[in-house]
Amino acid sequence: MDLLPESVIITDDTMREGLQIEDANIPVKEKLRLLDALGETGAKVISIGSFAHPKWTPQMACIDEIAERFVPKAGIEYTAAVFNQRGFERADAYYPKLNIRRKRFGTHVELCDTFSRRNYNRSQAQQLASMDGIISAARQAGAEHGAVALGNPFGSNFEGAFSLKQRLDMLKVMLDKWHNAGFKVKRCSFVEAMGWNMPHQVRETILAIRETWPEITDFHCHMHNVRGSTITSYYEALQLGVREFDTCLGGMGGCPYCGNGRAAGHVPTEDFVDLCHEMGIETGYDLDKLIEAAVIAEEVVGHPLWGHVSKGGPRPRGDQIYPARMPFVETLQEAAHFRMGPDVYAGQLTPWKEGDALSGLTE
Repeated sequence: MDLLPESVIITDDTMREGLQIEDANIPVKEKLRLLDALGETGAKVISIGSFAHPKWTPQMACIDEIAERFVPKAGIEYTAAVFNQRGFERADAYYPKLNIRRKRFGTHVELCDTFSRRNYNRSQAQQLASMDGIISAARQAGAEHGAVALGNPFGSNFEGAFSLKQRLDMLKVMLDKWHNAGFKVKRCSFVEAMGWNMPHQVRETILAIRETWPEITDFHCHMHNVRGSTITSYYEALQLGVREFDTCLGGMGGCPYCGNGRAAGHVPTEDFVDLCHEMGIETGYDLDKLIEAAVIAEEVVGHPLWGHVSKGGPRPRGDQIYPARMPFVETLQEAAHFRMGPDVYAGQLTPWKEGDALSGLTE
């Protein structure tokens, strides 16, 4: 039986996943402005970016300056992405202001060998071979559970669609490794860059995993919104009680290795938070502050983003109900009246004549 969660953990990944596909010349002060706005939204964990080699990710060449200059806000854990020992050492130099020390040990294998080579410079076979080292590190750290992540589980722009059997077979390889080492696996992630997800596939996969491995109780969805279906897939996951999701302000994001670039964006954080709130699911976010942060994100990157709630506003209730004699609203600038006030549509035609009954339009 489906059961919605009472609350969810939504990790906004704007500063890392979002900005890594944007212009490398965005000034640090603008990135810090965006980071500061994110800190006002109710986010509990914020990634400030990634300690990646600037040859491959020039957008993150300024990460040390950001780490030095940002002012942390109380109640927020700031972290960053690291991909090797050198990246770990660079990031860990800012501890405890920045905390990248591992709390969870997991194995991640791509179903698409081509994408693994393009994105990680490692073959699928090399990813599989690395599992022993990860599990050994988990044992040395005294970890209680293991975690698994399937990369691009639903399909690939380079290799085509993947079946449920392929997903379960790869999961079995990973879980057998953990089990043979004496670990149970509690968490499963779907990490998808190429946007092949469909809601019915998400449902059948989660249900099959739960039936096959009941020990897996926690699911995490990081799925790009290349073809517009991901918020529907997230909704389907919510129906099954999934609690962990990744998003970006305005749907920002993308991947240079998957063939879609910025088109491989994310579910907009503000849209997903609005969906959850309307369904009675607590997120911890302040939607109004998220909308303001999304507006700032558009200013920082210098072009419109793909979110909806930041442009049309949340559903008006109470004293926010629109006035019946509101003039025409046509442009996005005019639609921003929900946060900017009525001045933005001043001078537009009004569909009611003064004194008319509010039962029909005038000619």
